Order: sequence, then C-alpha cells, then structure tokens
Amino acid sequence: MPNLELNRRSLLKRSAGMMALAMGGGTPFLSSRAAFAQAADLAGQQLRTIGLSVTVQERILEQFKAAAGVGGTSGTAATFPDAQTKILSGSKDYDCWEIIAERLPSIVMTNNVEPIPASALKNWANIRDTFTTASDKWDRGAQIIGQIWTDESQTALNMVPAVYNYDSIGYNPDVLSAEEANSWTAIFDPKWKGKSGINTDPLIAIGQAMMAMNSLGLSDVKNPGNATAAEIDEAAAFLISKKKEGQFRALWGDFGELVNLMASGEMVVCDAWQPAVMAVKAQGKPCRYAVPKEGYRGWAIGPAMIAGTANKEAVIAYADYWLSGEPGITVSEQGYYSPSTNIKNVMAPEKYAFWYEGKPWVGAEERGIKEGDLRDGGSLEERAKNVAYWHQWPDEYDHLIQKWDEFLNA
Repeated sequence: MPNLELNRRSLLKRSAGMMALAMGGGTPFLSSRAAFAQAADLAGQQLRTIGLSVTVQERILEQFKAAAGVGGTSGTAATFPDAQTKILSGSKDYDCWEIIAERLPSIVMTNNVEPIPASALKNWANIRDTFTTASDKWDRGAQIIGQIWTDESQTALNMVPAVYNYDSIGYNPDVLSAEEANSWTAIFDPKWKGKSGINTDPLIAIGQAMMAMNSLGLSDVKNPGNATAAEIDEAAAFLISKKKEGQFRALWGDFGELVNLMASGEMVVCDAWQPAVMAVKAQGKPCRYAVPKEGYRGWAIGPAMIAGTANKEAVIAYADYWLSGEPGITVSEQGYYSPSTNIKNVMAPEKYAFWYEGKPWVGAEERGIKEGDLRDGGSLEERAKNVAYWHQWPDEYDHLIQKWDEFLNA
C-alpha cells in the first residue's frame, strides 16, 4: 500500500493517545476433551473474546467450552471501531478479536496480532476455495484471500474466517417494490427521505455511497473498497448533502437497533445484514433483502489472536471450532455462511438446501419462513457471482476517517 507506513504511524499515534486517556478431512471438531490432550492442557486456559454480537454469542461460547474443555470463556460485544480502539489502546482484557477482515491492517501494522498456522487447524482442509484461491475478478489484495493470510505462501493466518456474507439492502416490500429496492441508490432516494438508514462504520457506508453514485452518474469509482482521496471527497460531500436534507432516519451500528428500526417501520430501506431482515420477518413484519444491480459487498469475520496472549492454544481451538460445522449451524440459520464445507455434514439436509442451495423451504413455518419460500438472492453460488467488491482497508484510510468525521459533525 502506498500509504501503509503513514497508516501505521497514524494508528500508533492514536494508540498512544488513547493509552494516555485510558490511564487512570472434514470430521466435525472435538467430540471429546481428549482431542486436545496432546496440544495443551486447555482446562488451564481461558478464552476472552471481543467482537460483534453476530459471532460473540453466549450459546456458541458455552458449546465451545464444553467441547474443548477450556477453563472458562467470556465474550464482549462491541462494534468494530470500538473494539479496534480498545485493542490499539493496549487493553490486555482479550485473547482474540473476532475481527472483520478489512480491519486486519490496524492490528498487523501495530504488531497487535499473532498469526495462526493453518497446520494447527484440524478443520482447515475443508475450507471453501474463496479463502484459498484468488479470483481473476479482482487484484489479490482487493479480495478476501489477500487479507487473511500473512503472505502469499498461505501458511499462516492473521484471521481465521468464521462467518462471511454478501451484504445488501433491507427493505419493506409493502412500501418499496423489488425494482425500487434492487439498487444501492434506494437508500439515498428522496422518495424515502427520513426513512432510510446507513451503518455507522465508515468502511461500509462510504463504499456503498460510491456504488449509488456510480449508478446515478455522479462518479465512476472502480473499487469502492479502496477509493482515491478525490473519490472519498466526492462521496463524503454526497453523504453530507443527504444528511442535511434529512435523508436518514438513523445511523445504525447494532443488530438489535437495526431490527427495531425496520420492524417499527421507522426505516423502510437501509443497508442491512441479512439476519436482521430474517429477525424482522420472524416478528411477522414485512421485510426483504434486495438483489442490488451494482452487486453485493463481500466480507468475512473471524478470530484473530491478540499478540502476547497467554491463552494461545485456547484461541487456536476456538478458531478451529468455528470451522467444525457446529457453530456454523447457528449463524447459517440466521442468514450468514460458514466458510467450511463441514457445515453440510452437520446441518439438516432440508435446511442446508434452503440456506445454501437456493431450494424452497420444506416443513413447518419457522421464524417467518413458510413452506415454499426461497432465500432472497438465491443460492450461495448465485450470490457469490454478484459481488461488487470485498471490504478492504483503504490506502487512504486516514483521509477517509477525516471525511467521515466531517459527515458525522455536519
């Protein structure tokens, strides 16, 4: 990256400031504790993790504790910017950060991550090709494979993928037609003034604004995940103008907040996580997930080991547990994808068919899904073909944050 050193210095400077302020084969993983007997005495280790409530779930942590035999687990739910602040400020409260891949440079450049050897992961053999084989659609660094590995030898991982998805637009089908919703421009359409919303994470919000601007003929950004300073300026000006016009009902950052805003009808169109759309439907409220003509935003989240942790084996075990298939059931039934094909071996066939293969729902109604319903967007294979870009750490990160602050203060 041209501005890699600048980003590193900036992050380190912020870290110092925050410190000063803070002072004052495919077989399912682990059928018994004996599976880890040769690796370590996990009963003497703790697993303290931080991340979005998407993955930091008490249910999954309890299941991991029982399966692996670790001495204890604790999870802290936090947005990515907040978790990044805690870790860069020198907090020793966590062993791993369940990080979104585009934020990895923030801990790599500041020496806050310890790579995990792929050979230490018993379930790595069944990882999907998305995480091991580069696509010719983008440069290596602009896709997930260029973000999670320490280098092109692909022997060690800065982050072990646990869940991934292709994000889109959530909307109320009683208010918007599919044609109106199937574009990122819908979020910024004056027709929905005061009833639209965007995520508080600038690495998400600015990229999707660029896709909308491209469709509106206001820009021609080739890679919204890594835009130039001039392109960021244009997007920020666009967002500021929309904010001043009263376009947004809310800037949302939390899953529950997003669900409540959509279910109440306060927001009728917004960037959204598919599980939030499913949660709204489960309340009996109308909600759909769009298929944007510009394409989806691709991302992946997973455990990254914090440098200096005394609980290394517990972190490795936790990362491997995510690839076992079992925790994948929980997140898959919420609308995410497991990066491991092990999920097919442990998930009920009819549910796997619905969530992964684009087949109709079979059986009793569940969380608003009725007999014959199809997953919005179709199969995993179909949705993967419609990815516009993968989230990534932009070369102009500092400039982007400066412009985002201007937007927030406008």
